[in-house]
Amino acid sequence: MQKNTPMTLFIQNIKEVVFFEKDLFRTANTVDIRIENGMIADITPTGTTSAPAHATILDGASYVALPGLIDSHTHTIFGGSREDEFEMKLRGATYQDIAAKGGGIKSTMHKTRAASKEELLQLGIRRCQSALGLGITTMEMKSGYGLSVEAEIKILETIRDVRQHTPLEICATFLGAHTIPPEYSQQREAYIRLVCETMIPMVTEHRLAEFCDAFCETNVFTPDETRHIFETAKKYGMKLKLHADQLTNTGGAELCAEMGAISADHLETISDKGLAALAESNVVAGLLPGCSFYLRMQYPPARKMIDMGIPVALATDFNPGSCPTQNLQLIMSIACTQMRMTPDEAIKGVTLHAARALDKAHIGNIAVGMQADMVLFDVPGYRYIPYNFGQNHVAHVIKKGRVVHSASSLGENR
Repeated sequence: MQKNTPMTLFIQNIKEVVFFEKDLFRTANTVDIRIENGMIADITPTGTTSAPAHATILDGASYVALPGLIDSHTHTIFGGSREDEFEMKLRGATYQDIAAKGGGIKSTMHKTRAASKEELLQLGIRRCQSALGLGITTMEMKSGYGLSVEAEIKILETIRDVRQHTPLEICATFLGAHTIPPEYSQQREAYIRLVCETMIPMVTEHRLAEFCDAFCETNVFTPDETRHIFETAKKYGMKLKLHADQLTNTGGAELCAEMGAISADHLETISDKGLAALAESNVVAGLLPGCSFYLRMQYPPARKMIDMGIPVALATDFNPGSCPTQNLQLIMSIACTQMRMTPDEAIKGVTLHAARALDKAHIGNIAVGMQADMVLFDVPGYRYIPYNFGQNHVAHVIKKGRVVHSASSLGENR
């Protein structure tokens, strides 16, 4: 199949299609899907309609179709790696121990500041290619490894420029409040002023980010500091996401509900009060179980959240320190085995609810009128994707009605 297909694509005889109807998980068997101009135009039982004469035909008889996977929380643009810290963790060092020795976020900050914009661009392009091959069609990318005006803008401009080199749909998030940089270690109020009075106005003036994020955590940013940053971001028209209640409970979930954030992410240490606040709000819980897996820390209470009616999204948290993977299929497996999510719930977490975590209504489902983002998996049924963990089951990736990636006949991605 050519990657630059005509504007009409007809996928015939799809073995199984996963979709959502009024938020409910549904499947259909032996289905044809007609795509026109990047949008889903028709979904019919196989044999009831014919392919248009000008359409490109893709045989779906061997495949299970899911909405394109959405990775709603990543730190994709960074320089260097931290495999040395990986060994330190195996020898007993904690996340906080490593940070206290100048590692962690600050280590990546130095490497990212030192990298040229072209170097970061090439890294970003390669990482997007990897994500695409894993079935991801939409990805959020954060800044946060610059922590200076120049470096934060460099990262966000790189995110902007990466869009020209990938079919991935990319949502940009400003994370200048990731931590206090070393040069401001004794002037935290001055750094917060820099974020609010210089960075946020520049980011919004140049339309470099849709969202503003912060790391509300003990010894990082307090709830009051985070609230001040978010009030500034809202004044400039930015939507809010938050690293909340990850290592310690700081009331981040409650703050998200109070401020009207789109998502509260992490939530490993969320309190009952925080759960109640989310349940009474429209905030999506963005869970990152790969981080808990990699750091050998507690998992967020996904089962309790789902039972309370809180929408749960899943994401990789791809970053060089606490979750260096882009495999969202693996994250689904971890969510099932470690957080007791069902395959249905995990799939919803990387599609419909992930779209909500990015405030995107045009993606995350296979339905007439939706953008034609789909992944065809070479599996017996949808449950096999999280069941057969650690594998890449992608056969074809479709973005805006075009086949943008296909596994080779030699077994690529298998």
